[in-house]
Order: sequence, then C-alpha cells, then structure tokens
Amino acid sequence: MSTKRPGFPLPLQSVVKPATPAARRPASPSGSGGQGAPAPRAPTPSPLRSAAATPSPRPTPAVARTVDLPGTVARKVQKAAPAPQGLGLDSGAVRARMVQRLREQGVAHPAVLHALGLVERHRFVDAALAGQAYDDNALPIGLGQTISKPSVVARMLALLLGDRAAPLGRVLEIGTGCGYQSALLSHLAQEVYSIERLRGLHDKARENLRPLRLRNVHLMFGDGMLGYPSGAPYAGIVSAAGGAHLPSTWYEQLAMGGRLIAPTVTPAGHQALVLIEKTPQGPLQQVLEAVHFVPLKSGVE
Repeated sequence: MSTKRPGFPLPLQSVVKPATPAARRPASPSGSGGQGAPAPRAPTPSPLRSAAATPSPRPTPAVARTVDLPGTVARKVQKAAPAPQGLGLDSGAVRARMVQRLREQGVAHPAVLHALGLVERHRFVDAALAGQAYDDNALPIGLGQTISKPSVVARMLALLLGDRAAPLGRVLEIGTGCGYQSALLSHLAQEVYSIERLRGLHDKARENLRPLRLRNVHLMFGDGMLGYPSGAPYAGIVSAAGGAHLPSTWYEQLAMGGRLIAPTVTPAGHQALVLIEKTPQGPLQQVLEAVHFVPLKSGVE
C-alpha cells in the first residue's frame, strides 16, 4: 500500500470534468469486482423513485398484506416438523457461513459483517444463479454488468467506514447495479443516494429493493459522473466503476473528512482501488490492491 498527498490519481487540477451526457469516455478493459455530514441543502428525494434531477414527493409505500390461516391449517403448521437449520438460501445460516469466510479472509469491521449477514444476496441475482449467491464470486446481472464479489464489497465498505463504529451521515453510491450494495449501505449510513446510468439496471434495482422498504435509500437514474449535488456534502462516496480519471465533481461533493472509494487506472495501465480522504490540506490518497471493475462511462442509456 502506498500513501501520497496529492498526486496520482488526483491532483484535482488535472482531473477532467465529466463529459456531457451525450459524450462517452473511451472504455477501459471491462471487468467486474465488484463523519457525519451537515444537514441536506435540498429536499430529500423520495425512496426508490426514478429521477433525472430532483425526485418527486415521496409516495406512501405499499403495505405488505398478511393472510390468516384457517384454524385447522394453522394447527397442522404448528405440528409440522421444523425445517433443518442451515438449508435453503433463505436461511440465515447460509449467510452466516459467508460472513465467517469473509472474517477469516481479514474483513474485521463489525458493522460491515453485520450488514452482510442481514442482506439476502440471492434475492439480487437471477434465479438460475441463486445457488452461487453466497460464493465469493462476481455474477452477471445483465447489460454487461456484474454484482461484485462479497469480499470486494466488504473491503470497500470497510474502507468507507474506516474506524467509525457509528453509521455515516449521507453516502453517495455511483452505479446502483442490482441494488445489493445499496441495501448493505442502508445499514451503514443514515441516508443513501445511489445513481445508475443504465435504465434497465435502475429499474431492476427498484424492483429488488421495493420489498425491503428501505426508507433511507434513494435511487436516481442519471449520469453518475456528475454525482448528485442535491444531496451533498457526503460523508462517503463509493463507485462501482473505474476509469483513468476520477471526476472532480465527486471530490467537490465530498464533505471535509469524508472518504471516496473507487477503482481507477494506474499509469501502468492496471486497475487499482484508491482511497481518497478530503482534508484541509487537500486530498490524501492511498493506492491499494489491484481490482477489476467495469469501465466508468458518462451519459445514460
């Protein structure tokens, strides 16, 4: 691990401004990997709603219906033998084993491990891949994108939190994908703003997250390279795509003392995970381990 201030990959004066939505960045090789902030400057957008700019007023969420079993059926259910523990993807024991593997691999932040144990990853992948949901693999989610490996997600979230035990304030996620990391962030931050440039994935994330009724998660459809200034400043920003340059808008929208976690391309042409902290003296950067994420692009599709 290397630490330097400032220089690669950011001094900000050399960081390009994001292209207009119609423009495209040259794609790098595709792949997968997968301080409390001040009060908001603009009205809080409604949860799980599409918005190109400012979300519309929050709708009343649908209430899940319950059905009472007839007395005879209820008695049969009570007498039925309990399901074996640890079997089936809906069992907490399956996620517990995944969490234990991650702990053995060095993930130590208790809040991150707790969130990973709560969120059902198999609900965010296609049914045909559900049996692989708790392996440490990246899986396709459509449109050439992937859900990152649990170990990569855990690593990035632990870096985002640092040594904080309490939840972060507001967090910006660049690249909603299928919504899995958004669900994890809902347990780690007071407010989560997540932006996705691909309409198909934005809609999929909304469908995946709707049953969870996460009131602190706000989904936007738009160009992630522009960030989301209405929710700034952010205690943390995490990106699920990487390019040769990090948009200056991300750093500008970061709160003082906040952290930015993103993959970027090194001068040698390899992708590496970068942690940038916003300090009064300027950006403090750490270039960390090699990773392989999909390329960062501008515009929407």
